[in-house]
Amino acid sequence: MSIDKQTPYGGINISVEAIASVAGDAATSCYGVLGLASKTASVFEAVLGKKEYAKGVMPHKIKDGYEVDLYIVVAYGVKITEIVTEVQKKVKYVLEKSFDIKFKAVNVYVQSVSNM
Repeated sequence: MSIDKQTPYGGINISVEAIASVAGDAATSCYGVLGLASKTASVFEAVLGKKEYAKGVMPHKIKDGYEVDLYIVVAYGVKITEIVTEVQKKVKYVLEKSFDIKFKAVNVYVQSVSNM
């Protein structure tokens, strides 16, 4: 899936990989986030590298906008609700500023808790 956007200067096609890269960088820069995980990740293969962020970020179109699903690995010993709230706020802000598109929701799923 890609997002098509029209501007006065022409059309822009935003790829899933671009959205995944921006959202992944924003999410992993938050305190307590060790990395992104695949939607179907097992505990042993949890943390994805930068080139694989598209496996852990799933943008999709809804009726009146766009949503992003993020699958993250969090650090052991930190408050998960605080991490998820911060990731939601930061990723939504960064995506909207980067692509000038409104995102209705950023859904964060904690795939694993690790003490790496």
